[in-house]
Amino acid sequence: MTTRRLSLGSASLLFVAVISTWAAWTQPFPAGAQSAPSSAETIVVDANAPSHPFPHFWEKMFGSGRAILSLREGYRHDLREAKRITGFEYVRFHAIFHDELGLYDEDPSGKPILNFSYVDQIYDGLLENHARPFVELSFMPRKLASDPVASHPFWYKPDVTPPKDWDKWEQLIENFARHLVQRYGEDEVAKWYFEVWNEPNIDFWAGDPKESTYYELYDRAARAIKRVGPRLRVGGPSTAQAAWADRFLAHCKEKNVPVDFVSTHVYGNDRAEDVFGTHENIPRTQMVCRAVKKVHDQIAASAFPKMPLIWSEFNASYMNEPAVTDAPFMAPWMADTIRQCDGLTEMMSYWTFSDVFEEQGVVKQPFYGGFGLLAAGNIPKTSFNAFALLHQLGSTRLDVSSDSALVTRRADGSLVVAVWNLFQPEEPGAPKTVTLRFQGLPGAKTVRVTILDHDHGSPLPAYEKMGRPQFPTLEQLQTLRKAAALPAAESRAIRDGKLTLTLAPQALALVQIAK
Repeated sequence: MTTRRLSLGSASLLFVAVISTWAAWTQPFPAGAQSAPSSAETIVVDANAPSHPFPHFWEKMFGSGRAILSLREGYRHDLREAKRITGFEYVRFHAIFHDELGLYDEDPSGKPILNFSYVDQIYDGLLENHARPFVELSFMPRKLASDPVASHPFWYKPDVTPPKDWDKWEQLIENFARHLVQRYGEDEVAKWYFEVWNEPNIDFWAGDPKESTYYELYDRAARAIKRVGPRLRVGGPSTAQAAWADRFLAHCKEKNVPVDFVSTHVYGNDRAEDVFGTHENIPRTQMVCRAVKKVHDQIAASAFPKMPLIWSEFNASYMNEPAVTDAPFMAPWMADTIRQCDGLTEMMSYWTFSDVFEEQGVVKQPFYGGFGLLAAGNIPKTSFNAFALLHQLGSTRLDVSSDSALVTRRADGSLVVAVWNLFQPEEPGAPKTVTLRFQGLPGAKTVRVTILDHDHGSPLPAYEKMGRPQFPTLEQLQTLRKAAALPAAESRAIRDGKLTLTLAPQALALVQIAK
């Protein structure tokens, strides 16, 4: 998440955004708004339809609050919960070089002194919880920074200026990577990723000019990492708004700079002007995957057409919008994003798995539009349950003529279907009747159905009922966690080869059909 997406880049604007979106959550639709008429759709689920492999690219990696927060028990609890429901492999966070970790210092003569005490505790903790680091190399230690008093607007005040000495930057990266290999072994660290910096095209990088100075930052880091071990993976440019990927690869080709993957970011409410250079009005339900396809196609047309694309940040919103990231909207939005992005990227990293997060300061209430799957106090949101449901999809995707469904097959031959009723967060929406008509399943008599919506799998109604306490008591936290529990699957009969479901606005249903 960054501040660039607020046009004036100010903390005060973010505060205004939080207040206005909180109002939108408590009164989500304009006065007098009329619900849209209910709709109906029949979807043919053909067990013999054409199919293709369906790796779970959306749940291999998650973003999180900055590095130091990973030492907190609340963070590690939420990490274990996200791991439990998704089996994810990698965690990405900012600020492994921040001064609060005590990594970098210099003696009176200017010789670097490195202290890996907290770095080791952070990576030990991830590995002990069966997650590997996706190492973002950021931000600049103040003793190494060209402007040691400069501060980014984030609450924890990272220094985003270039190094005062490029050779010392390169030496830092080499010594950092060498220490990791010595501690964990090259075979292990070769399974990690090293991503150079975060969003250098906006306010996270103060180099001037931005792009050429970032390339020097990247080139020196990439070559330093490869000196430690040629199997270590390094990439970038880790840009906001799907920027620079084509020029970055052209630069790496021209200068013969090592690169093992392309990474970049986009959010559902990024502007078309920033992402595509157009004046379109692209809804947040389409922005992410349109941006992913843009970069996918740039890679295919580059000198590295098989280069892996890792989307190392995405979400439906870059702002704190309770009506979006805290709300049931996230369940169908996530399913539809998976549908659209399938085949375009190797990994996507949802930002973030937890609201143990302090970019705008210490969390002041449980539901403020935080990016996490779990709210403060370890309260699962609907997005958490959506990831749990979507994890149950199979590893083969079958063709289906609907933009509101995913049909998949598991290795055991059973089918798993996700269907949804998606509206924009500001729209009132209307119920939708979905009839699944099954073909190629002559023995199927019953299915198991799980539905997420406003009244099932969301803590918000219970929170509203208790008066929206800013600091819930321990008893209230227990009540909220219970209310947020994933609903149990219900057995339903297939009649005449059909199953009919009524989906509320912003509902996601998972239908499981045994072999």
